[in-house]
Amino acid sequence: MTGIKTTGEKKLMLFSGRAHPELAEEVADQLGIGVVPTKTFDFANGEIYVRFRESARGADCFLMQSHTAPINKSIMEQLIMIDALKRASARSITVIVPFYGYARQDKKHRGREPISARLMADLLQTAGADRILTVDLHTDQIQGFFDGPVDHLFALPVLADYVGEQVDRNKLTVVSPDAGRVRVADRWADRLGAPLAIVHKRRDPEVANQVTVHEVVGDVEGRVCVLVDDMIDTGGTICAAADALFANGAEDVIVTATHGVLSGPAADRLKNSKVSEFVFTNTLPTPGEQDLDKITVLSMAPTIARAVREVFEDGSVTSLFDEQA
Repeated sequence: MTGIKTTGEKKLMLFSGRAHPELAEEVADQLGIGVVPTKTFDFANGEIYVRFRESARGADCFLMQSHTAPINKSIMEQLIMIDALKRASARSITVIVPFYGYARQDKKHRGREPISARLMADLLQTAGADRILTVDLHTDQIQGFFDGPVDHLFALPVLADYVGEQVDRNKLTVVSPDAGRVRVADRWADRLGAPLAIVHKRRDPEVANQVTVHEVVGDVEGRVCVLVDDMIDTGGTICAAADALFANGAEDVIVTATHGVLSGPAADRLKNSKVSEFVFTNTLPTPGEQDLDKITVLSMAPTIARAVREVFEDGSVTSLFDEQA
């Protein structure tokens, strides 16, 4: 006989960057493990240093980092951590990105523009990532930018089930804030057994984050409207859509979004809006959550942990997709 046989078992290790460690701790609790202790700090000139305090040799490593503000620092830290795991002889590296940075730059609208979402995928792969696990990408096509497995999880069951428990479904109307969200809103409508409406809008191509709302397509008068979106950044789009619904006779408006980016004037806009409740998941840390009593944050940790376990045990992540359809 030639060669050497080993009797070693597979080993799962969970790592976290500094962007959103609370979510990583929740996922670790769901898995019944601890987050690997890591020494991370910034040099005086802003460069990042990372060293893991446990050996990762031969382990299936899951590295969690949500791309939150300062977003470029969060991304760079994740790339450095991937490189460290690759050089530590990790058996596999799965990058968990609850919020995928630059996802809105997924195509060229005009000449001389980048496709930054594709660049992000190239950076992760070049650094050494074998697989990406993410939640509610801005567009499904981003999965094709990465030359390897991408597990795309959905927050719809978590958000929709919460809303369904809070509102009389007989009065409920699901509303898409624009044409791009219609498919997602249609899934909501199927799950909640509610009619669908659409807010037609047009962006100013010369001014970022500025939207002009035109009209509401569908019956919303006297209804409790649930606006569904993948993210809320400055809040301008969603608040304008809510105003259009109220102007068309909506009784109440609830806003749901997977990613509560909430940058710039978002906090003031949400506070001054007539919307009764904003429901987010914890894919990002929610700034000012304690100051805004109309914000509700739901956890994605159980869903992410189940996906991690399926990947580690060579199970079917598709089974999770089927349940969430």
